[in-house]
Amino acid sequence: MGRRFNWNTQELEEYDDKIQSDGSTALYYELPDGATELQDLISAKNMNAQIGEIFRACYRYGEVAHSPEIRDIKKILFYAKAELERLNNLEKGSI
Repeated sequence: MGRRFNWNTQELEEYDDKIQSDGSTALYYELPDGATELQDLISAKNMNAQIGEIFRACYRYGEVAHSPEIRDIKKILFYAKAELERLNNLEKGSI
């Protein structure tokens, strides 16, 4: 069970199955209507803070003066480890 933002109705929707792909271009790679910046994609995919930070760091990887590639990779690893810990705790029932 998951939730995703429906850009047409502007509401959060629940879904209970994974999207199936036959290997060709899949619907989950299409941009939502009205999406013009990363935050629109983060919201549309209902990403949590960790995944949103990873997504931002991957997108800007090596392109900005204040965040060289090594800093971006460290940030990606930090948030990936935090998300893994969160998921492990969730699975164990300790969250």
